[in-house]
Amino acid sequence: MLVIVDLDDTLCNTWEAAKKAAIRLLPRIFRLRKFRAFLYVASRRYKELEEMRELHLLGLDEIVQKVMGRIYKGENYSDIAEEFDKAFFSHLHLYPDAEPFLRGLKEMGAKIVLVTDSSARWQRRKIEHLGIARYLDGVIISGETGHTKFEPHNFILAKRMFPKERRMFVVGDRDETDMKGGKSIGATTILVRRGYFKGRKARHADFVVKNLSEALEVIEREHKA
Repeated sequence: MLVIVDLDDTLCNTWEAAKKAAIRLLPRIFRLRKFRAFLYVASRRYKELEEMRELHLLGLDEIVQKVMGRIYKGENYSDIAEEFDKAFFSHLHLYPDAEPFLRGLKEMGAKIVLVTDSSARWQRRKIEHLGIARYLDGVIISGETGHTKFEPHNFILAKRMFPKERRMFVVGDRDETDMKGGKSIGATTILVRRGYFKGRKARHADFVVKNLSEALEVIEREHKA
């Protein structure tokens, strides 16, 4: 059995950590009188970033610097990006159900491949910070392959890692990437309703669950069927 799992907002609280890091930066932004940056966040203009596929190859610190560059053209904000980076990792943690989920999969004999978007440096740092490398049989990152999860490429790579595994599952929090990608390789898709995308419609999910405990129950049941 092969289980392809997402990282951000599936195993760990990326969106929550990013929000807390941004809030920590607000006093500095006010001191610098960068009110356009505050309005960018307050007006939720950051939603435009969802469709910018190049950003799915970058780390959050790089995205912060890129966004600040868009708002204030020609200025360097690497120091703000570094401050955001430190604040982000101080708030980043696994969801309480993540490690039991991964451990349960290993007890079932599953091969676990992490398929995630962002820069290789950023995601591998997260994996080390979260202490989950021991559970993973493979890691595929868009920043290394040059392909985001909007394409089937990285899911196909995961499938090719373990060609003898006939039963496949994809577990993630985003329908138009994780679930659609899972469908492209014939996997059973399980959407976890949490994080930034929890309110979106599920068009490609075979199962919709509230947490990873429920996802593990689905995999156990379907694997025995």
